[in-house]
Amino acid sequence: MAFELIQKIKNKELQIQEIVQFYLDRIKKTDNLIHSFVHISEEKALSEAKQKDKDLKNGKSIGKLYGLPLAVKDLICIKNSPTTCCSKILEGYYPPYNATVIERLIEKEGAISIGRTNMDEFAMGSSTENSCYGPTYNPWNLEYVPGGSSGGSGSSVASGQVIFSLGSDTGGSIRCPASYCGVVGLKPTYGRVSRYGLVSYANSLDQIGPLSRCVRDCALLLEIMAGFDPLDSTTVNVEVDNYTNELDKSIEGKTLGIPKEFFSEGLETDVKNKVNEGIKKLESLGARTVEVSFPHLEYTIPTYYLIAMSEASSNLERYDGLRYGKMSDNLDGSVFDVFSRTRGERFGPEVRRRIILGTYALSAGYYDMFYIKALKVRTLIKNDFQNAFKQCDVIVSPTMPTTAFKIGDLVDDPLQMYLMDVLTCPVNLAGLPALSIPCGFDSKNLPIGFQIIGNYFEENLILNIGHLLEKELNLYRKLAPVNGGK
Repeated sequence: MAFELIQKIKNKELQIQEIVQFYLDRIKKTDNLIHSFVHISEEKALSEAKQKDKDLKNGKSIGKLYGLPLAVKDLICIKNSPTTCCSKILEGYYPPYNATVIERLIEKEGAISIGRTNMDEFAMGSSTENSCYGPTYNPWNLEYVPGGSSGGSGSSVASGQVIFSLGSDTGGSIRCPASYCGVVGLKPTYGRVSRYGLVSYANSLDQIGPLSRCVRDCALLLEIMAGFDPLDSTTVNVEVDNYTNELDKSIEGKTLGIPKEFFSEGLETDVKNKVNEGIKKLESLGARTVEVSFPHLEYTIPTYYLIAMSEASSNLERYDGLRYGKMSDNLDGSVFDVFSRTRGERFGPEVRRRIILGTYALSAGYYDMFYIKALKVRTLIKNDFQNAFKQCDVIVSPTMPTTAFKIGDLVDDPLQMYLMDVLTCPVNLAGLPALSIPCGFDSKNLPIGFQIIGNYFEENLILNIGHLLEKELNLYRKLAPVNGGK
């Protein structure tokens, strides 16, 4: 765990070079099986580790993450480090600047970037099968998906390749791999963490967040990443709580909202049973439960995908081979040919599908019928949450309706893939914070996620509840075995 390693570094029980080399060796041993990474910064990481050991020996004050290896999803900009969003169109792109979260975690607090993790192209997917580099495999069983779009970030933590990683969450892209890989994943309140340097998929939905083995490490990363950023106008100038200091507070008298629609048709029996066991554990700690209702849950998927695809079609318009993106090699010289061939050849099928659907929804005659109506329904979904929070302090539910599915099972059925996000998308539409922690395993020994949803900027409460449940369940030290066959 990060909080344990940083103490050993401070006490000079471990050298940073030893730690970095250990995790690099772990990646070399396992990544040919699970494919978490698309780029490893071995030389740079070891060089930084060597320098940090020298600085520490010379009495330099150290940051909260000093020398700890961090994996970063391949859509968060790191200066002079390849950032491709796992798309052929950004092949060879090296950003000239750092994302704000990188400035805070690495430049200010001393973490070391060890590599870039695999993901669905431009974060569009729930399985990490839509990457131009090929799929990532679930370390609990290599025949199954790790979830998406931050699948490489989830699998790298679950398999012990890194201590923690960064992902992004637009409709569940941190919580889905956290659930499928059996790790902790946090989607912060919209505006809590700067998006500057995040390559946008859907601006009104995207948030950067941490994935880790335990809630304490998640809280530590959020403490550092959160806060107002003048470079991102969507960040909110709200005081950042000391999340790690509030983890052990009693939850006596706290009310858990149980949304009846989240436990209805489509929920696997193993998932339902394990989540209910987790709720009983929280009740034994003094929490009480109340049933709440989300009458507009059935509209979540069409609402989310209309908004997300519309924003994606606008955001990805810039990748045409002239302004941004690598141009096609087979051109006849016309501007139309540059645009159509470049985008047709270098965007994957899922990205093309979403651009086309989003462009259609925004076109003349359909804008009011689809996009504007989706924005109105988004308000209704947000109101459902606010009505629920009048009765409870947090809302608890399964993170995903099922455990991980097999590689290839849903590739040709995009609608079924979209439906898997039904329990995570509402949180993004409302802009709320949500935490996923592992709460057990199904009959196939695949992890199950427990989701805790809080009101705006109440990450301290969901981390507190997640930490106490995590201690009761005692699953967080269990490493994925990296087994099974492809």
